[in-house]
Amino acid sequence: MKHPGYKNHLNSGESLVTPYEKTRAGFVALALEKNRKATPYVEEAKALKSLVKKVKKPKQLLNVSDIRPSILTAAGVSDKAANYLAEEDKTEAIKNLIENFLESAGKKFIDELIYRFLLTRGDSLGGRMRNLAGALGERKFTRTLISTLKIHGKTYSWLHSKSKKWVDCSEDDADIELHLKGLNWLAQGKHRTLIYNLTVPIVKKNVDLCLFNAAPEEMIFGNNRNSCRFKHERYAALGELKSGIDPAGADEHWKTANTALERIRNAFSSKQLSPKIFFVGAAIEKAMSEEIYEQLSIGILDNAANLTDEDQLVSISEWLINL
Repeated sequence: MKHPGYKNHLNSGESLVTPYEKTRAGFVALALEKNRKATPYVEEAKALKSLVKKVKKPKQLLNVSDIRPSILTAAGVSDKAANYLAEEDKTEAIKNLIENFLESAGKKFIDELIYRFLLTRGDSLGGRMRNLAGALGERKFTRTLISTLKIHGKTYSWLHSKSKKWVDCSEDDADIELHLKGLNWLAQGKHRTLIYNLTVPIVKKNVDLCLFNAAPEEMIFGNNRNSCRFKHERYAALGELKSGIDPAGADEHWKTANTALERIRNAFSSKQLSPKIFFVGAAIEKAMSEEIYEQLSIGILDNAANLTDEDQLVSISEWLINL
């Protein structure tokens, strides 16, 4: 009798636990990516400082129209908020910046302006950073899946996240994971289509990873009822991907994922359907690893892997590719 797919890379709950060195490497990768994404804001600040040098007194900033958006940023108004403000409101915000902070800074008012510009930009960056671990996790999972497809000699096409167009694979596929929302390949001569972050109608919630027994053209976005996402029997597997690396949040990530997976199981079970259910996580601690392995052993979960373990990722990729 063929053993379950998870047995190829797991022999106990302990196998799933994230080692310290992988946690450390994950934090370093996040720090590097944060610095990379912060670079444009730092360069903006340098350019602003250079352009504002001609201003001798803070009140003159009210009359410098060509850098008004950046001055407004320094006043604490984000780009998004600026879209909802009338010009007189923007002027009032700049006046408040000048009167309450810049004038009191004396000759250092330009430095004060730059610090406040960076504070607002940093707040915007912080919002983007909250989604950074998820994005990095998706990219790692995608790159491993693509590499496994290639090693198995399988061609694939990928879905561009913005254009929603399917693109054939090529020799030069560097960085496609930055723009990828889905993958398609053949298994046993039939199409398999994987879509990321899809609202599943029967579940009424977003699911991280959905694998369909369907050709790419059958995935129609929007509310078109002909799309395979409305056809419950076309789902081959559904999974949750939790990429946060901080051990302090590991238990909460698993609880959230476990609740989502239970919701998926119940929704499909109500239609007498049982697609494969899987979980991939970056931060997996001892207690939760035992719970995950127990679910695997009794068939509640069909597969699971640690995102930081290359062997486990390749193994679960092979499992998905051959479903």
